[in-house]
Amino acid sequence: MQQNTNRRQFLLSSAQAIALAGVGGLVWGAFLQESKANPLILRPPGAVSEKEFIKTCIKCGLCVEACPFDTLKLADAGSGKPIGTPYFEPRKIPCEMCLDIPCVPVCPTDALDSKLVADEKGLAINLAKMGVAIVDKDNCVAYWGIQCDACYRACPLLGEAIKLELKRNERTGKHSYLLPIVDSEVCTGCGKCEKACVTEKAAIIVLPREVALGKVGTNYIKGWEAEDEKRLQEVKGGIPKKDSNSKVQDYLNSGDL
Repeated sequence: MQQNTNRRQFLLSSAQAIALAGVGGLVWGAFLQESKANPLILRPPGAVSEKEFIKTCIKCGLCVEACPFDTLKLADAGSGKPIGTPYFEPRKIPCEMCLDIPCVPVCPTDALDSKLVADEKGLAINLAKMGVAIVDKDNCVAYWGIQCDACYRACPLLGEAIKLELKRNERTGKHSYLLPIVDSEVCTGCGKCEKACVTEKAAIIVLPREVALGKVGTNYIKGWEAEDEKRLQEVKGGIPKKDSNSKVQDYLNSGDL
């Protein structure tokens, strides 16, 4: 009798363990799926591309420990981000743009690459490309006609990353708008503008650059950029030239382009 009881207890314990393992696997799988599906993650200065970052970051947390302002956090389970990787939320604590960028040199794997935030003189935080600020024109009070320059004043690159554009109010004909305009080439994505925004939900937010900025693609060549124009040399057969004696309509419908 005792042997049968022990056997039943063993089978029951085994079934419970299998069930717990199954549930745990489902929960963990859900966390992983959630983490992979979230493209809106802001990384520390000097971070390589997100795809390479995930491969290279060993989740050591050294960059988080080095941050003197508690800006950087390590993603935990259920955060919707790859677990153990560093990130920051500008609305809570933006990047303070430290001149010595302490989070970068401590990275042991170059997931945070110092070369991406350095020039001939050394580390240069102004070269950081953590993200880019985007203005929500529907909810920005400046676009309502209310004077506000909170984001402009908070920007560490004053008058460079965010500029104020004076625009006539055509509706009233008597007033002007003072509108914040972001220069995406200069913006570092530090998020100080998002933190300073006066609206309940920030009307200027920082997004990863690959999300915020579109790409022209390879079909368009920037004739004013020497490097891009070199691609013309790779076009098979060259670019067809218009016959000066042919009509424009014939040239466009010739099928050569």
